[in-house]
Amino acid sequence: MHRVKFFKGVESELSQLETQMNAWLAESGARVVQIFGNIAPQSIPPTAKHSGLSTTEFAPSDVMIVVLYEKGH
Repeated sequence: MHRVKFFKGVESELSQLETQMNAWLAESGARVVQIFGNIAPQSIPPTAKHSGLSTTEFAPSDVMIVVLYEKGH
């Protein structure tokens, strides 16, 4: 039976999200069927400057990654 696991982070902290996902994959023994994701841009707060991946005035976007997997035995 397929299962899903959601991971959420922000684009300015992608390396932490990657570390979290890789740790979960190693610990769970899950057999990955598919991984997909979405990035949702945020509005510009007055204090946000140069905080995303680029050097724009946009705030870091939310990132959601979904892992479709089968439970390991």
